[in-house]
Amino acid sequence: MAYVIGSACVDIMDRSCVEECPVDCIYEGERKLYINPTECIDCGACETACPEQAITVDRLADPDFRTDNRRFFEEPLPGRTTPLGTPGGAGGLGPIGVDTPLVGAR
Repeated sequence: MAYVIGSACVDIMDRSCVEECPVDCIYEGERKLYINPTECIDCGACETACPEQAITVDRLADPDFRTDNRRFFEEPLPGRTTPLGTPGGAGGLGPIGVDTPLVGAR
């Protein structure tokens, strides 16, 4: 059970969660942050750190954002030919610069 970042993060991206994540599994899109469900160790540090209360456990997350979070890693993002997958940490990649179609349409 991983964590999911919901709609409250769109255009806010406080990044407190990124600073608290011990495994560097929170990736930055253009307007929202995303948690890699494969890399997440379910520690909950991100949920506690988020001042926007945008982070919830996967099973309690808005179904649209739960699906969307997985799409960020499993499907090619706009302008990319391959999925992001599981790169092993966000720090080495830096901001991805694009979001999923759901977030892009908001």
